Amino acid sequence: MTGIFKRALQSCAAVGLVLAATGAVQADTWRYAFEEAMTDVQGVYAQKFKAEIEANSDHEIQLFPYGTLGESADIMEQTQDGILQFVDQSPGFTGALIPEAQVFFVPYLLPTDQKHLARFYRESKAINDMFKPLYAEKGLELLNMFPEGEVAMTTKKPVKTCADLNEVKFRVMTNPLLVESYRAFGASPTPLPWGEVYGGLQTNLIQGQENPTFFLYSTKIYEVTDYITYAGHNNFTTAVMANKDFFDGLSAEDKDLVEKAAAAAYDHTVVYQQQAAETELAKIMEAKPEMKVTVLTDDERGCFKAAAAEVEKTFIEMTGDSGAAIIAQMKADLAATAD
Repeated sequence: MTGIFKRALQSCAAVGLVLAATGAVQADTWRYAFEEAMTDVQGVYAQKFKAEIEANSDHEIQLFPYGTLGESADIMEQTQDGILQFVDQSPGFTGALIPEAQVFFVPYLLPTDQKHLARFYRESKAINDMFKPLYAEKGLELLNMFPEGEVAMTTKKPVKTCADLNEVKFRVMTNPLLVESYRAFGASPTPLPWGEVYGGLQTNLIQGQENPTFFLYSTKIYEVTDYITYAGHNNFTTAVMANKDFFDGLSAEDKDLVEKAAAAAYDHTVVYQQQAAETELAKIMEAKPEMKVTVLTDDERGCFKAAAAEVEKTFIEMTGDSGAAIIAQMKADLAATAD
């Protein structure tokens, strides 16, 4: 082998290494965890987000559904530490980290009309402007929030008024305002991680819990409760976030990629979740025909709505001027996005 030929081969190898290294930088693997199964609403969003990222770049998204990396507190900690690049988590769990996020648990603040909600989450100044810096302070880039459906109470005894919740040990997320909500409703709120809820209902450690309809079906909670009650008091909200340092370190092209993928996933998911409540309730009734489903009348909701005023007052006491400004803006945004 001549010296010239050998040097040429070495030069080619060096160029190959540089190109490979460049490719490694440009084609990253990003990790994304969420609180539900792959077939639930958060999973539908995550899969659409992954599809959009991978269709428009060389990046790969690894998805981690509920339980693969621990409970909700675990995946939030991993995101803040930079182990995960993306996380989907309800304000029900981030409320202790970001007190103002508890606003989504003020009863009767959000409407039950899912199309109205879809417009509200997309256009709300409170969500898209006021919440972003609050999440950023905790090392998180808020990409968007979206609704998962009206929350239903599932219990072992019928619920028609607040009196029916008296002394009922009602599981709630580890969220201070949600605890106050169910206390105001007359129940005995019992914070529990999700992994303990089915067994808790089975052994009568708790006698009730709340979640959107699709989740009642996918987690088989209907097997250990007998009544589903729609009081119209809330819609389940979730938030998709990125690790702030990771997001800030992206190129302008990759930031645009992530934001467009988040927007596409939002549009896809709000359509899906609007249909999910009806289809999944039908599946519950097919699996357990004796399940009793009740939609409370306006009169029956009276005591719950009266309690809501006290919960809103508690929220403002917890969060001060910041919380008061956010809830006022949310009310204005809801009015602006109504038909």
